[in-house]
Parts: sequence; structure tokens; C-alpha cells
Amino acid sequence: MPINCKNCPLRRHELFATMSSDDVAFMQDMKQGEQHVAPGTVVFSQGDKPDHLYTVLEGKGLRHKTLPDGRRQVVNFVMPGDFIGLQAGVMGEMRHAVEATTAMTLCIFNRSDLWKVFQNNPSRAYDLTYLAAIEEHLLGDALSRMGQHGARERVAWSLHRLYRRDVAIGAVAGDGSISLPFRQQDLADALGLSLVHTNKTLAQLKAENVARWERRRLFVHQPETLAQIGLVEQLQPETRPLM
Repeated sequence: MPINCKNCPLRRHELFATMSSDDVAFMQDMKQGEQHVAPGTVVFSQGDKPDHLYTVLEGKGLRHKTLPDGRRQVVNFVMPGDFIGLQAGVMGEMRHAVEATTAMTLCIFNRSDLWKVFQNNPSRAYDLTYLAAIEEHLLGDALSRMGQHGARERVAWSLHRLYRRDVAIGAVAGDGSISLPFRQQDLADALGLSLVHTNKTLAQLKAENVARWERRRLFVHQPETLAQIGLVEQLQPETRPLM
């Protein structure tokens, strides 16, 4: 059975901003159900004009863009709590694709209801704007790092960000690892690095006992050192809206 929004397991984590009871009821009225997708499923294709938008309840994926010559550029990683499809909701079509890299559970919303949010619920409309600002910030941060930082700093920054996100939602296994169900090539693409350079950097971090990525799991042995290497600017807990 679909989870009622008031019982959403993501809401109990401090990563996500507190919602009023009215906002929770509003989202429950908008929610059309849940969709379960298998690893490798293309949730959105580039150029799609989808009828639905989604909140990721469980699972992880990739945002990527196909270039005119057929090459693929990873834009970002999709994590639990992310709201996907907003681009199509506002611009009419998806300018990038979203692909599941694990099994995913998605909360379904009708794209046509997006305008009701702005018409009837200003606080939720502000939350949507805030989420768009977060994505803009992350892309700007990633672009500045690709332009100004070396491979070691870029890889450490990305691993630290992904690690912190899972820690914030309690998705840490008993051995201290988190799920990192991507390929090294995906990380290399996202950071503007060659696969060889990425592999060497990961091997160096492992040799220094800072972090190791193996068998789709990331072990961070020294989070503070990883943050220092990645030149992470702030470590205070992040808070973001949950749609």
C-alpha cells in the first residue's frame, strides 16, 4: 500500500524541513500513488513531456544529458528525497534524462497539478523555488570545482557530499558504509575527469585510509580528512524541503 504522507519515513530526518499539518494534507491530496522501478529503468528520457513528477522515496539514480555526438554527460546523482521532473513541469520537456541505478520507489504527482501549488499553497510554492535554488547552487559549486580544483579535491568533495547525504537520512549500514551504486565512469563524467585519473585518485584515498569505494559501497574512515581534502566550505547540517 502507498505510504501516507503523514507517515513518510523521510520526514523524521532533520535533513528535511518541518512541514505543517496543512502542508502534509495538501501533499497527500496531490499524491497519486507510488511507482516501483527496477535498476536501469529510464524514469525520464531527454525530450520527454511526462505527465508525472516524482519524489524519490527510496533508491538512487543518475541525471544525465546526451550530447549531439552521442556521448553522455552525468549532470548529478539522484538521492532519496529528491524531487524530479520539475524541469518538465516548468519548461514543458525534460532537457536531461533520469535513470535508476538501484530499485526505486517514487511518489507520483500529476504534472498538471503543479500550478495548483502556486495558486493554492504559497508555502509549498516557496519550497519548490527553494529546491530549484539548491540545484542551481550545487551545479554552480560543481562547475567552480571543475574549473579551479584538481582531481583529488573534486573526488573528495563529491564522495563527502554523497556520504553526508546518506548519513543525514540514516542510510548507513552496520559496517559504517553507504550505498554508492554508480560506476567510476559516472563519477568521472560528473567531475570532468578521465576514468584513469579518477581511478588513481580513489586508489590514493584508499591507500591513505581516508575512504574506499568497492562493491557498490563507500566506506569513509576519516570524514573530517575527506572534507579537508575536498575543501568543503561548511559542515553544518543541511536542511531542505521535502515535496
